[in-house]
Amino acid sequence: MQVASARWIAAALALTAAVWLAALAGLLAIANRVHDDVPYLLAVKLPLLQSRPELIFAGESRTLYQLDASLAAQLIGKPQGAAVNIAYDAGEPLALAAAMHRQPERFLKAHVVVSVAPFLFNEGVRSAAVYPQDVAARLGVVDQMSSFLPLRVGTLIRFIREAFGARLAADQHVADLAPLPAALGLKIIDRTQPDDHWPAEIGSHAHYANWNLSGPKARFEIGALCNMVALTRKLTVVVPPWAPRYDRARDPSWRDKDDQYAALVADAGRRCGFDVLNIQSIPGLDQGNYADEMHVNASGVPIYTRYIVSRLKR
Repeated sequence: MQVASARWIAAALALTAAVWLAALAGLLAIANRVHDDVPYLLAVKLPLLQSRPELIFAGESRTLYQLDASLAAQLIGKPQGAAVNIAYDAGEPLALAAAMHRQPERFLKAHVVVSVAPFLFNEGVRSAAVYPQDVAARLGVVDQMSSFLPLRVGTLIRFIREAFGARLAADQHVADLAPLPAALGLKIIDRTQPDDHWPAEIGSHAHYANWNLSGPKARFEIGALCNMVALTRKLTVVVPPWAPRYDRARDPSWRDKDDQYAALVADAGRRCGFDVLNIQSIPGLDQGNYADEMHVNASGVPIYTRYIVSRLKR
């Protein structure tokens, strides 16, 4: 009796798993069909382009929380709206390139400055929070399931959610009709991470986990950066610094991985014709100006902005 019950339980579990996998595959197939390369988080910032800005800051969170477009406009002697910040959390080049193709007249005469982070190119990073959604859409259902199941199912769930969100944003013309974001797109981190939450070193940081620059992430995202060159007046790609409490000389794992990812971007820049700013430190940007290991707090925003604009003027 116990053996028979165990067999029924095992059969029921197997059937449940098979049904769940089939349902997940079906949802992924639908998500792939409805997916739009411009995610909701980028779409809601695109109304800022209505001012026909000369300087467009884009990319991931180290632009979103660190570059004050209002101050940048002052520094280049232009009126408000001449510079905007359309970056968003975990922003990827593929999404920005899609926005450029969709509204070419708003980018063609602008200098576009886009920040990149190692997780965008490192195939070893598969977490839901930062995996590039447009890369996921290019994998197909079989590759999606084999890449992320069973331990990274959250990445697939986020992809499904984001795909439907991007399609809704496109159907509702959010990129044209959404209200203008406050502060020309800048967001401020108004708290500083407690000391016991700071990583001991960066070499083992999640962005460098299972280091691999030879997968589809690097291929697709580098390709998108190269594609942008013909769509802008000028393209500059920024590799931003980490907090100054971390020392590359004492962390060879971090130094080597960071050099490899910076070299990947620099090589693409030479080949495709965009500038690269590989910034390892910024004069005057001290540890007290950082909210966490990657992002500055409110006090660091003007220092970071002034430095980036000064480098763009050279």
